[in-house]
Amino acid sequence: MAPAVTTLAADAPALSAANTGFMLICSALVMLMTPALAFFYGGMVRVKSTLNMLMMSFISLGIVTVLWVLYGFGLAFGTDIGSVIGWSPDYLGLSGIGVTELWDGYTIPVYVFAVFQLMFAVLTPALISGALADRVKFTAWALFVALWATVVYFPVAHWVWGAGGWLFEMGVIDFAGGTAVHINAGAAALGVILVIGKRVGFKKDPMRPHSLPLVMLGAGLLWFGWFGFNAGSWLGNDDGVGAVMFVNTQVATAAAMLAWLAYEKLRHGAFTTLGAASGAVAGLVAITPAGGSCSPLGAIAIGAVAGLVCAMAVGLKYKLGYDDSLDVIGVHLVGGVIGSLLVGFFATGGVQSDAKGLFYGGGLEQLGKQAVGVFAVLAYSLIVSAVLALVIDRTMGMRVSEDDEVSGIDQVEHAETAYDFSGAGGGTAPRTTATTTAAPAPAVTQNKKVDA
Repeated sequence: MAPAVTTLAADAPALSAANTGFMLICSALVMLMTPALAFFYGGMVRVKSTLNMLMMSFISLGIVTVLWVLYGFGLAFGTDIGSVIGWSPDYLGLSGIGVTELWDGYTIPVYVFAVFQLMFAVLTPALISGALADRVKFTAWALFVALWATVVYFPVAHWVWGAGGWLFEMGVIDFAGGTAVHINAGAAALGVILVIGKRVGFKKDPMRPHSLPLVMLGAGLLWFGWFGFNAGSWLGNDDGVGAVMFVNTQVATAAAMLAWLAYEKLRHGAFTTLGAASGAVAGLVAITPAGGSCSPLGAIAIGAVAGLVCAMAVGLKYKLGYDDSLDVIGVHLVGGVIGSLLVGFFATGGVQSDAKGLFYGGGLEQLGKQAVGVFAVLAYSLIVSAVLALVIDRTMGMRVSEDDEVSGIDQVEHAETAYDFSGAGGGTAPRTTATTTAAPAPAVTQNKKVDA
């Protein structure tokens, strides 16, 4: 993602209505990704947890939005302090920003940049929720979102994208969020589940998705919104880099879906809809950091590797014994690591920057930088997220009771159920009049069944 760039007054750009409109549309697309994620996750859980899963994403829209306006934007993109955090009094409450004040070096207003970045901040903690399905108190989750955004997401966003941030200054490439979003969320998910433990019945009871159509709808909306997420991260549309990212997003996603399905067919004998949706998301995750530095052919390779490796990774939870309910670690953490590291192989030096990967004559330098970024964010998020979860668990309790989990978290936490089959339209038989002649019952042979 393009950071702030200081320019001379004589070279300062003028506000571009085209770029401003483009970025507002991209911001709306990224906002759509949070409800899309809610549908994606909501369809993957059992019926009794559907509403809770939806709400775990939607509450992030409320909490993170308010925190971003109050202080989050300043922490992430304010004046650098020690290469680890930002701050600017003008960004406190977004109160000191002029209506037409431009983001340094770009042709869009600061307000537009702030709202675009807000949508990233909203989505990232929502990604974590998929690993915690069925078993977390809603109040505890809401508190975790507020604390995690403050002490993990805002600082990491500054490291990666903020002018002066230590990973940005090192030259780590993360076009749209492989480290700051996906590795960050995936590592946080691992840290939390190591604290709260497994669901009741893990490895014993079937925990199948209750609505694969909802999963496919959510995946399709994520794919759609991801074009704003990725192409918009160049903060304009003047030099073609955003267009390359748009193409690479489509290409990598398609390749990952095909690779996941091929693995699934060979390994399990079927092409599943859940596999298609998961493969597409894995490709979207992997191309997010890399799509601005590679060619479309490189995007195919990155997507194919991500689809294959992530398909293999989702089964690790059964071998290693951690309960990642909806495969956040297997898709977002693993996919983010793959995409970020493969920049060090596939960067052409001819798109967003002149940095070249190993396959284009750049040696191991960029790969080394990418590895530092990957493991720094992974370690920080994992440790701090586990500590936050432990503190919340020891104070207010993070899990619902075993009885509440078994009976259904929707009814306990939200006093609602996702589907009501007791009302009108439930298929009741029509009333017959006295003059109606009943049709004779069909004959049923001993060896045939009549479907209800």
